[in-house]
Amino acid sequence: MRCVLGSVLVAAGLLSSAILFAPNRADAASFDCARARSASERAICGNRSLEDRDVKMATLYSVVRQFQGGMGALAAMRDRQSEWLGQRELCGANIACIRRSYDVRIAELERGVTAAAGR
Repeated sequence: MRCVLGSVLVAAGLLSSAILFAPNRADAASFDCARARSASERAICGNRSLEDRDVKMATLYSVVRQFQGGMGALAAMRDRQSEWLGQRELCGANIACIRRSYDVRIAELERGVTAAAGR
């Protein structure tokens, strides 16, 4: 328990650092904006607030993945992330929709960090 809690605290610190020191560039999303193909990806790359949410979501996703128990849980998490990406794509270039989508996913992932801390 203490080892997991310590790892979660370290992960939370890393998350905070990643968010605080995210590059201040147009391509600060978690993906390469030069390769943005979809309307939602282009909207994210053109909006600093969405870029910040994308980086936060990607960092949380990476942290939560570290605490998945087995291959089944990891596969379920990847499936949920793919499902979410599909839902985000339905927003097209609608910034308010993309923002809501990120806010929901970030909240889910934050609950995952909290759950890992309780183990």
